[in-house]
This record gives sequence, structure tokens and C-alpha cells, in this order.
Amino acid sequence: MAGPYFIGADVGTGSARAGIFDAAGTLLASHKHDIRTWREDGGIAEQSSDDIWSAVATCIRAVVAEAQVVPEQVAGVGFDAACSLVVLDRDMQPLTVSASGEAERNVIVWMDHRATEQAERINATGHRVLDYVGGRISPEMQTPKLLWLKDRMPETFAAAGQFLDLPDFLTWKATGSLARSACTVTCKWTYLAHEERWDDSYFHAVGLGELADEGFARIGQEILPPAAPLAGGLSEEAAADLGLSPGTAVGAGLIDAHAGGIGTVGADPGAGPQQVMAYVFGTSACTMASSDEAHFVPGVWGPYYSAMVPGLWLSEGGQSAAGEAIAHLIATHPAGAEAAARAKAAGQSVQALLLDEAERRAGSASAMAELAGNRLVVPDFLGNRAPHADPHATATVSGLTLARGFDDLLATYVAGVLGVGYGLRQILAAQRDRGVAPGAVVISGGAGESPAIQQLLADAGGLPVLSTTCPEPVLLGAAMLGAVAAGQYDSVRDCMGAMSHIGKRHDPAGGAVAERHAARFAAYIAMQEAERALRARLAEIGAGQP
Repeated sequence: MAGPYFIGADVGTGSARAGIFDAAGTLLASHKHDIRTWREDGGIAEQSSDDIWSAVATCIRAVVAEAQVVPEQVAGVGFDAACSLVVLDRDMQPLTVSASGEAERNVIVWMDHRATEQAERINATGHRVLDYVGGRISPEMQTPKLLWLKDRMPETFAAAGQFLDLPDFLTWKATGSLARSACTVTCKWTYLAHEERWDDSYFHAVGLGELADEGFARIGQEILPPAAPLAGGLSEEAAADLGLSPGTAVGAGLIDAHAGGIGTVGADPGAGPQQVMAYVFGTSACTMASSDEAHFVPGVWGPYYSAMVPGLWLSEGGQSAAGEAIAHLIATHPAGAEAAARAKAAGQSVQALLLDEAERRAGSASAMAELAGNRLVVPDFLGNRAPHADPHATATVSGLTLARGFDDLLATYVAGVLGVGYGLRQILAAQRDRGVAPGAVVISGGAGESPAIQQLLADAGGLPVLSTTCPEPVLLGAAMLGAVAAGQYDSVRDCMGAMSHIGKRHDPAGGAVAERHAARFAAYIAMQEAERALRARLAEIGAGQP
């Protein structure tokens, strides 16, 4: 095997992964390593950047060894990660973001909702920058988190030398370059990529004026498009950590969902990325639709210019809890322990066991929806990211009985999967109303690997769901960054067409199946509206109390 080969490294919510690919996009080896998360009440989720880097290094060393590749054959490396906030001091060492005071706890995880109140204050300003985040900023984004640090941990805020999105931390750790990716700063930090600038007035308006006064030195002065080669490539220190050669090309990174988009939306030679929406289904779910023009969709993040596919505008929706919502439904069900024991005995994950059983009983993927009966789940456990941009939203479940056994758990599991599908359908409808109308969805992410899940999502979502031949499209998207940075391909678009390929297509079922999903979706909307109306009314009553 002469190469060249390209490595993609991905850091999700609970683990780091790496994959090594040839120039045609063939996966040679992959490896996963868990990372530690500290969870506390109040929506707190923290990690350690040192632990994350160590996990990435373990994964990269493992795939190089498994593929029997020598370091000199690896021409490029790309990194993607969840959009968590990393805080380093002026010596570029971890700086605590935790009430514990422990320096190692220096990462506020993307899903951490500690900054909900700060997000509300920012939204109250009505600043024009908010037009480019769907009209309302989310506590999952970085300026609310920065404002929380300034409010609640002013010593950390003042002592910080750098605030980095996790993908940019990884590329800094790999190369020593503090250049930020246009993907991260545009999607999560309010950088206006279409104008190639930060908006000073926004930072002053929301209470973070010192960042503007410093010339944005702590959040990014050099902004590069994804896959742009970072000066010098792998540093000597990083090369030693990763088991690769110094100087190996490293491309500017991506948010993990966007890597899944890059790894999938160019796979269909008969359709451009404007006709195929990326859907990344993992712990959370992200939808990413590309268009030639900017479309402003209330509650859908963006439009972001060149944040994923260069030269195109991106509309980004999704659900804060998707795979995690399903896992929570299983874990809290009275039969959850029984299912876990059965899965362990069978050498499966709990969800794989439930999926196999559901498909066996139903006889086909589309028929699995009947197992849910009239059970319906609106999985807004972490609020509603899109299209309502409502971090206070809560999950609702209907159709419960006093049943406690495995059959009832199976109904809840299928209803949970369908609830994610109806969330996808709702986002598609909101985008369609504003002129964003893809003709198909191409899926990536660990929770969406099963063909049966893909068919359920097609039926519930109402659009064809495509999958690619690569079993790890997020890792492939990251590896593409390395391939472009190394000069193997002239552009990201060229690379997408060469390294990604369509595998299967799942069309929505018609007839009674479609009617059943239409009825369930109408009830889904009604339940969501009822939950929202109840919260509003209770808030009014509470406000009237002496």
C-alpha cells in the first residue's frame, strides 16, 4: 500500500474517533476511545481538553497500526469536533470553567445549558447579528457561554489567554496555529463570514465589549475556510503524540455535524449539494441545507456563508436531544434493566437489541411504526433547537398505560425514533416555507447507521433518506480536510465528489403508512403547542403572584 492516506479525527460528545482512508474514500481502519464528561445539575456538562487530546492521539496511533501504514504515507490530517468551548490561560494551559476549581475541567460542552439566562439577555438586544442565527441565539453557542463566564467566573474570564471552539483547539494543538475555522466562528461565535468580519457593536451591546477592544485576539484574528492548510503542518510535539511525521498537512477544521455534511452531500453525482440536505443523527441531530442564496428561516440557525460547502449558504437546524433522548427513554423505563441484561447476554447494545426485536415482530421497517400504537414522543428533553429556538421546551409523551414490561419498552423505543423523525419533518416544513426545499436527505452519525432506522426516518420525515457507502461519513468528512490541505484535491467540492459515494436509498412509504404518519405528526404538533401554551400560562400566573 503506497498511499497517500488521509486521517480524519472526530470528537463527539462521549468519545473520540479516528479513521484512515485512501484517496478514493475507502476506510482502512477506525478506532474509538471514550472521553470523560462531568455532569451536574443545572445543565452543567464539562470536559478536559487534555483528556480529549489524549483520546485523539490514542485513536490515531491505533488506526495507523491497524492499517499497517507507515507515518510517511499519511499525507494529511483533518479534525472535527462538537462545538464545545475550550478555555486556556495565557500560557496555553487549561483554565477552569468549573465550580470545582479544577483546572482540568476547562471545556464547557456544547450541550451545557448554564448560559440560558445570558442567551435571553443577548436575544433581548435584537441586534442585527442575530438575523444570522435564526433570529435567536442559543445557550449552546459560544457568546452566551462567554458572557456566563464573565458574569459568574470573572477571574477565569479575565485570566483566559484564548477561548477556542473545540475543533480549533485540536488544530492549534496539532500545529501551533491559532487560526480559526470559518465554520466554527460563523456558526457558533457570530462571525459574519459573508462580510469577513466580526461586528464590534454586537460585542459591546451584549456586554463582551472587551473582546472587541482587544481586536478579537482571544477569539480569533485569522479566519480560514475549512480545509485550508495550516502553516507548518503537524508540529514536532504533536507528531510525536500522534505517531505521525512532522510537517504532515493539517486542514482547518469543522464542527462534527458539518464534517458529516461534507462527507455526504457531494456523494450523489446526479444532484448538487443544494438538492441534498445533510442529516447527522447522533447524540443530537443536525440538519444542514445548502443554497446559492441566503434564506432567513426563523428558528433555523444561519444563514451562514461558506460554513460547510465553500461558496454556498448554510441553513442549520436540528434537535438538541436525539440519540440521547432515545437512550433516556430506554434507561428510565421500568423494563430498561431487563433490556440491558438481555443486550449484554447477546453481545449487543440495548438499542440494537430493541431494533432487531422490533423489526422481527413487524416484518419490515415501515411496519415497525405500528408497534408504537398511539404512543407519541416529542423529544424536547434539552429544549427545542429548531424550528422554535426554545431552550425552555420540555419533552412530552402521550399514550402511556400502566404496562411496565418489555413490550411496552419496545413501543416507547419505536415512538422515540419516530419522534426524532417528526422533528426532522417539522424542520423541513419550516425551511420549505422560506424557499429551502431539498429533494432528499443524506444521513450520517452513529444513531442513523441502521437501514431500518433510515426507513423509519424516511417514512416519518416524508423525504427519501440516502446513505453513503462509507460506514463512517463524519470521519470521511474530516479526512477530506486533510486531503485538500495536502493538495490531493484542488477544492472541497472536488474532494467531495471523488471520496464520497451513494450507497442505499430509502423512499417514504405511501398509502396507509403515510396516512398514519400524517396523523401522528399532526398530534405531535398539537402536543408541542400545548406544552408551550401551558408554560406561557403558568409564567403569567406566576408573574401575577405577590
